[in-house]
Amino acid sequence: MHLHRTPLRSALAPVLRALAVLPLVLAASAATAQQDPAGFPLDSVGYLNEELPRMEAAIAAKDRSFFHGAMARTVQFSERWGFKVKANPDLAAYPMCTAAVMDYVVVGMCKLTPGDESCEPGLASRFDSNVQRCREIAARK
Repeated sequence: MHLHRTPLRSALAPVLRALAVLPLVLAASAATAQQDPAGFPLDSVGYLNEELPRMEAAIAAKDRSFFHGAMARTVQFSERWGFKVKANPDLAAYPMCTAAVMDYVVVGMCKLTPGDESCEPGLASRFDSNVQRCREIAARK
């Protein structure tokens, strides 16, 4: 018996092919879309303003599991701005913001377990200073 394509199946085939390719097209366009570097301080401050209270609550509750999600969100943020794996030269004017975002999870873990070997002296105060400086720059934008 020879199977014939039904009219509905024939009509849907191009649509299904287009839908299958759509995520790749969107990912490629998102990867190539450049964000305005001048918006980075404000986005960093928004990210930290959202994350820091959650981090403090996790520390108070001694909730280590919070930091797994926090690390994933930090990686997503850094990927979106292009500084996860290497420095983004477009963000060179805002080292205090990149440092604050990247140090956020480590500082939180050090507050949770202060004796850990990755908790270098001065990290928390340097983090606080970077957050403050990033906020100051964001306020001027």
